[in-house]
Amino acid sequence: MDGFRAAVTYRPGSYVVDVRDSRLAQVVEAADGLVHVRSPSGGGEPWTLPPAALRLATREERQAAGLRPYQTGCDECAALEAVRRAAGSGDATAAAYTHWIVAHSASAMGMRGSN
Repeated sequence: MDGFRAAVTYRPGSYVVDVRDSRLAQVVEAADGLVHVRSPSGGGEPWTLPPAALRLATREERQAAGLRPYQTGCDECAALEAVRRAAGSGDATAAAYTHWIVAHSASAMGMRGSN
């Protein structure tokens, strides 16, 4: 398969790194062969780039940016995070992590080697 590169797609809410300048970003959408991303903090201007200029962010990169492992852009994740913050810990934290594992982990999506 020399010269063959599989098309990579990024799901909205995924955290990625723009390899051109090592910026952490969150995928807004992928359309027309391009990926639209924004700063994970929501500030600054969004930008558009080809999928080849991206790679998935590692767990360490996400943690260094202060992101919780289950912050994915999913509406249910956002609701569970709001409850978790209000409660402080305990069952609310367990519910948020459980949802993330079941709905978003690599094993739940049929993949191996989660970031």
